[in-house]
Amino acid sequence: MIYFLIPVFNETDNIPLLADTIASCLPGEDKHFVFVDDCSTDDTIMVVKKYFEGKQLQVITKQVNGGPGDSFNKGFEWILANSKSDKDIVVTLEGDNTSDIGILITMLTLSRLGYDLVLASVYAQGGGFRQTSFFRRLISVIANTAIRFIFDLKVLTLSSFYRVFSISLLRKIKEKNEVLIEEKGFISMVEILLKAIRADAKIIEVPMHLDSSKRKGKSKMKTFKTSMSYLTFLINDLKKKRKH
Repeated sequence: MIYFLIPVFNETDNIPLLADTIASCLPGEDKHFVFVDDCSTDDTIMVVKKYFEGKQLQVITKQVNGGPGDSFNKGFEWILANSKSDKDIVVTLEGDNTSDIGILITMLTLSRLGYDLVLASVYAQGGGFRQTSFFRRLISVIANTAIRFIFDLKVLTLSSFYRVFSISLLRKIKEKNEVLIEEKGFISMVEILLKAIRADAKIIEVPMHLDSSKRKGKSKMKTFKTSMSYLTFLINDLKKKRKH
């Protein structure tokens, strides 16, 4: 089974194209779509159910807007509770069509060759940005560079949602941690990546172009708030290291 885990918040206008893209990809594969709605105030849930009608679909709703990290954590927990095979795969991606589905076959092939975690990377050779503001790119570069330096990481892309996890890696992370993801914001992707590395995951990156022109509406990421969450995450981690 391939589980598609997609956190959404007010993505009504993006769902039709997303459904057309991912519902028709990977013909012949057994796919289950898991959407986690972060208290959308538009018709996101209704539109998801309409465009994914007839597909294997799970829509998880929340009582409180908890951020993408909280959504990913709830989605992962549901998948772990319902997965029936150690060969299952989890694909995480954005709900705004900025994930390049064209590279998914390559990512799945690498996963099935034994990689625990496959990352779509704008920083890998051949990757990059399309129609993304200079300021957003600058913040991304600075944050990724700082975290790679502080944690001595060889991985280039740290915060992208677009990833392929083996179910066995998620179970291993869960065994080592009470909670898969504690961080609520976009920094949550860094958190689970670090946990994967500490679980000795075999990781590889695939170059991807992030194309913001496919998104309808504005990005849900607040640049200043996200930048501060990176700084807070680094400070808290340094404090934990000193205690040990």
